Amino acid sequence: QVQLVESGGGLVQTGGSLRLSCAASDRFFSSNTMAWYRQAPGNQRELVAHITSGGITNYADSVKGRFTISRDNARKTVYLQMNSLKPEDTAVYYCNANPPYYNPDDRNVIWGQGTQVTVSS
Repeated sequence: QVQLVESGGGLVQTGGSLRLSCAASDRFFSSNTMAWYRQAPGNQRELVAHITSGGITNYADSVKGRFTISRDNARKTVYLQMNSLKPEDTAVYYCNANPPYYNPDDRNVIWGQGTQVTVSS
C-alpha cells in the first residue's frame, strides 16, 4: 500500500513563504500525476495544484501566481512552494495522486497525516 508523508508546514505571517514536501512510496510515482490538496476547518478538501508525469502544472485560481508545484522523480517527492501566503491559505495540506491513491481491498482513499499551515494576519 502506498504511503504518503508530508512535511514542511508551520506558522507564518501574512506575506511569508513555506515549502512543503511529500514523499510517496509508490514504485510508479514517476508515471502518476501528483497533487496537493488542502482542507480548512469546516470546509471540504480541495485540489490546490497538480503536476503531470510530464511536468505540466495546473493551479486553483486562489493560488495562481503564488504557489509552485514541482517534483523529483528520483526521490519520489513532490513539493509545493508557497509564497505571499494569506490567512485564507490556513489549512492542513495533503499530497496525493490525481486521482487519489486508494486501497484496492476496501477502495478507501489513502491519505497521509498532512501538514498544518497556519498564516497569521
